[in-house]
Amino acid sequence: MTRTHSERAVAFWLLTCCALLFAMVVVGGVTRLTHSGLSIVEWQPIVGALPPLDDAGWQETFGKYKQTPEYRLVNPGMSLEGFKSIFWWEYAHRLLGRAIGAAFLLPLLWFALRRRIPRGLTWKLGGIFALGALQGALGWYMVQSGLVDNPRVSQYRLTAHLGIAFLIYAAMLWIAFDLLFSRASPISGVLRRFAFTVAALVFLMVLSGGLVAGIRAGRVYNTFPLMNGRLVPPEIFSLDPWYLNFFSNMATVQFDHRLIAWLLAFLVPWFWLRVRREAASSRARLGAHLLLAALALQTALGIATLLLAVPVPLAAAHQAGALLVFSAALFAAHSLR
Repeated sequence: MTRTHSERAVAFWLLTCCALLFAMVVVGGVTRLTHSGLSIVEWQPIVGALPPLDDAGWQETFGKYKQTPEYRLVNPGMSLEGFKSIFWWEYAHRLLGRAIGAAFLLPLLWFALRRRIPRGLTWKLGGIFALGALQGALGWYMVQSGLVDNPRVSQYRLTAHLGIAFLIYAAMLWIAFDLLFSRASPISGVLRRFAFTVAALVFLMVLSGGLVAGIRAGRVYNTFPLMNGRLVPPEIFSLDPWYLNFFSNMATVQFDHRLIAWLLAFLVPWFWLRVRREAASSRARLGAHLLLAALALQTALGIATLLLAVPVPLAAAHQAGALLVFSAALFAAHSLR
C-alpha cells in the first residue's frame, strides 16, 4: 500500500512531537531528581513563558519560593544563585510543555485547513490535544500538593502525570505507525495478544516506577538481586490498612517494581523466541530485537541506579530507558496487527 504525501507529512509531524515529549519526560525526571519542581509556585501558562528579566524580578520570584514548605524545611538559607539552579530546570520543563503544545496545535490547524488530515484522524488528534491540556493542568495540580505542609508532591499525582505523558506519547506514536506502515500479513492471534500484553506490562512498570520516584523508594534496599539479604522484605505489609502498602510503603513499592521487571525479563525473551519461530514479518522481527535490546539496557540502568542510590545522571537515563522500552513494545505490537 502506497502512502500519500499527506499521510507521511502527518506521520513525521507526530514523530517530531514524540521526540519533544521524550525530551520533556527526561527533563521532568531531572527536575524531580534535583528537587526543582517546586521552585516556581505559580501557574501562568502565558505570562510564565518569560523568566525573571532583572534583579527585581528574581528577588520577587525567590521571595515567593521562600514562603513554601520546601524552602523552610529543606532549603533554609538557600542563596539566590542556588535558587536559580533549581529554577531553570523547572522553567525548562514548563517551557518544553508550552513548546509541545504549540508544535502540536499549530500544524494540526494547518493540516486541517488544508484538508490534509487522513479520514478518521481528526477526532483522534483532537483527543490527543485535549489530553495534553489535561496534562498541563494535572502538572500544576501535582505541584500544588507540595506547596502545602509537606514539601513533596503527592506520589499519586506524580504517577498520574507520568502515566498520561506516556499515554499521549503512545497515541501519537501509534498513529504515526498507522500512517507509515501497512498491516502485516496474517499471523497468530496468540502472538498478537502476547505483544499487547507485554506493552501493557511495560506501561504498568512505568506506573510502578512513578510510585517509586514519588516516595523515593529507590534510596532504600540498595542491593540486588535480594533486598537487604531478603527475597521478600519483612516490612512489606507494615502499614495499616493493608492496601496503603502498595502506594506508600517503600519496601512494597520497590518490591512490586522489581517483580514487574523480573516478569518482563522472562516474558520479553520468550516473546523474542516466539517471533523468530513463527512466520513473522521482517518488521515484527526488528521490533522483537529492539524490545529485547531496550529491555536489556533498561535492566542494566535500573540495577546500576539502585546500587548507586539514585545518582541523577543514571536515574534520568533510567527514565529515558523506560520510554525506549515502551516505544519498542509499541512498535513490536503494531508490527503484528
